[in-house]
Amino acid sequence: MAAQQLKLDCVSANGTEFSFLECGSGKLALLLHGFPDTAQTWRHLMPMLAELGYRAVAPFTRGYAPSAVPQDGCYQTAMLARDANALHEKLGGNNDAVIIGHDWGAPSCYGAALDAPSRWRKVVGMAVPPTAALGMAFIKNIDQIKKSWYMFFFQHGLADLVVGANDHAFIEMLWRDWSPGYDASHDLEFVKRSLADPKNLRAALGYYRATLGDGYRDPQLADLQNRMGSGVPTQPLLYLHGANDGCIGAEVVEAARQIAPANVEFAMVDSAGHFLQLEQPKIVNQLVCDFIVR
Repeated sequence: MAAQQLKLDCVSANGTEFSFLECGSGKLALLLHGFPDTAQTWRHLMPMLAELGYRAVAPFTRGYAPSAVPQDGCYQTAMLARDANALHEKLGGNNDAVIIGHDWGAPSCYGAALDAPSRWRKVVGMAVPPTAALGMAFIKNIDQIKKSWYMFFFQHGLADLVVGANDHAFIEMLWRDWSPGYDASHDLEFVKRSLADPKNLRAALGYYRATLGDGYRDPQLADLQNRMGSGVPTQPLLYLHGANDGCIGAEVVEAARQIAPANVEFAMVDSAGHFLQLEQPKIVNQLVCDFIVR
């Protein structure tokens, strides 16, 4: 099934308007993208999920056009988790639903599964491991701090100008560094379109500012945010990571593996970087589909 057969629709959930790509019918499979990316990152996986009897839905997450910039200006991961659970509700999901996330979408789906475990039967994360391993790496792992320099740069107001300058050359650089050797020109067209308006770019950077800086955090989400800090969903969870990921090092994944509970499975994908679902779609699709049909 070709990518152009994905349908675009919209829904109001958790106080904001979400546009989403949709493919198939049946049980809900919710797919969450990360930065700097869009719902189009799932164009290879969604048709396969549809063939398995799933209604695959990939929203453009809050602030990414054509979804709305939320009026509350809240981009903390606990709010992203609540978005996922609100979308489950609005899209008619039940306890057979599965949730899949890459990059920012990964902690969002872990949080959604922690917050409302009865909604999600299985969880798949990519490129950001579960557990507190990444947070620990910011304290102990100098190599990872070096890889994550951009997160700290995003705290400065100058980033609003730099990241969008020269036709988003900064974003092109991140894709080159994070997925070495991958031709991302097609994907970057989608990203640049989504973040072309400065308000959408500020929203995307707001995810980082709500995590490491002075971005707005909803006090009512404090308990969930704390639980997400080290908690791991109890559902069966598959974690996939590209062996050549230039954003998060393999040693962080190994640290996560050492402290993860028994319900978490880990798999390294060879010849793939950060955007593994695009670089090795056949391998990633098979791993995900085999996992969710068990």
